[in-house]
Amino acid sequence: MKRFYYTVHTTLSRLRLTELVNRYFDLFIGGDSRPVFFNIDQTCPELRIVDNALNEIYAELLDLLPDQSQIPKYHEVDQYQTTISQGSDPQKSWRTFILFSLGEKPLKNRQRCPKTVEVIHQVPGLVQAMFSILDPGKSIPAHEGPSRGYLRYHLPLIVPDINPPTIYIKDQPHTWQKGNSILFDDTHVHQVHNNASESRIVLILDILRPMPWPAHIVNLGVLVFARYTYAKRLKF
Repeated sequence: MKRFYYTVHTTLSRLRLTELVNRYFDLFIGGDSRPVFFNIDQTCPELRIVDNALNEIYAELLDLLPDQSQIPKYHEVDQYQTTISQGSDPQKSWRTFILFSLGEKPLKNRQRCPKTVEVIHQVPGLVQAMFSILDPGKSIPAHEGPSRGYLRYHLPLIVPDINPPTIYIKDQPHTWQKGNSILFDDTHVHQVHNNASESRIVLILDILRPMPWPAHIVNLGVLVFARYTYAKRLKF
């Protein structure tokens, strides 16, 4: 019981801090008028290194897929993702294979994808990296990312040709195409629909959002806090 109350207290404290910090960041990034999508070449051109390693990353992903059923579902890694991970159909899965999270480096995962690990760490300000595997017919309900301190990059690796899945970010639709990366603010409300008969798999990187130095310093402090209150409890 003490553990339960400690978890509740820690969670509420983290959420309150996140809300306050997001309001502070809003002063620098445009608040509710902040952009949805970002130009990769202008915002973080080093992400093109990841784009250019598509074939090597794809090959390492293929080596993982025979063991796909052993890759944990998102809510098995992070219990706070249960609502969006299980959704309305818990029989279908959203699985995540995490390579890096706020300084935490799951060794067994990284050993299976050495080239991908080498490439992602050439991107400055890396916050998190994972393969995101969405089952056929699996959708992700509307939700918002927790922190405006990062931007989210998607590199599509496997996308069904027939009825390809779509992500809606602040009601702006985007249909993935293999190799065509995007960079966006995932603190806008977004949802995913995969009505295809095949899985959708993308490489996700979260990177520090470029901001003026006062906000940047705060952001670095938040990341240290998040590592010890969030990343260290993940079950890789």
